[in-house]
Amino acid sequence: MGNRYFEVLERASSFLEKQGKEGYSILFVFLERKGWTKTDWLLHLKEEIAPEDERQINEDLKKLAENYPPQYLLGYSDFYDRRFLVNQHTLIPRPETEELVEQCLKENPNEQLTVVDVGTGTGVIGISLKLARSNWQVTAIDISKEALEVAEKNAQRLEAEVQFINGDGLKPMKDTKIDILISNPPYISNTEWALMDESVRTFEPKTALFAESDGLAIYQQLAKEAKKILKPDGKIYLEIGFQQGLAVKQLFQQTFPQKQVHIAQDLSGNDRMIIVSSKKEEG
Repeated sequence: MGNRYFEVLERASSFLEKQGKEGYSILFVFLERKGWTKTDWLLHLKEEIAPEDERQINEDLKKLAENYPPQYLLGYSDFYDRRFLVNQHTLIPRPETEELVEQCLKENPNEQLTVVDVGTGTGVIGISLKLARSNWQVTAIDISKEALEVAEKNAQRLEAEVQFINGDGLKPMKDTKIDILISNPPYISNTEWALMDESVRTFEPKTALFAESDGLAIYQQLAKEAKKILKPDGKIYLEIGFQQGLAVKQLFQQTFPQKQVHIAQDLSGNDRMIIVSSKKEEG
């Protein structure tokens, strides 16, 4: 009898572990490719492995050993209970960004609002918001044409009516007054770059990760541009690096002295969001 599924995957997994990689990633990719649930896996694991499955596992293993992200191998990633296409022109969506979407939805009802998602990447923020709030008019902007192609495909597949614009920051919106700005901009600084996971540094698009001025350059740009077009009672939701809370809070407080600027934490307890909202009424 030839190799069985579990033997091949155990070997692959321990090969990755020995190289200091995530051993589980090969099983994750394998099950996704087969469309198998954990129950299917339990039913099949002692069966003799099909030659084409073994070939695929070996191919995937080579890539994973070189830090190639599993999501790029598969061509998709899950975000906010939906599946989004991803490729090397787009960031892989992170769970922290789901929390940003959640926060924005929690605080804003389904009324007619003009909402802009800057640096949309795969489109996860703008598309998730539109699907949850049909009355919002959502525009998603990105500087990368390649990323926008992916975002547009995602919007079509998920049937979300989002307007996509190739542009820099809020510049394309200069004649429009907006209710909500939301963004997960590039915020990795020079000093943090060295601490990043190798798979991120090697394979994910640098323009979507990296920013000048200690990672604050895009926030400075967005604060300046938002000041001109945000409605008086408009709100801003930004994802930030875990060490940037105070600096970004200060920046937006100076730009919007009449508003309340709040640092919010993610589920891990790290500073992860800046929320700019109208001052709460006293009494």
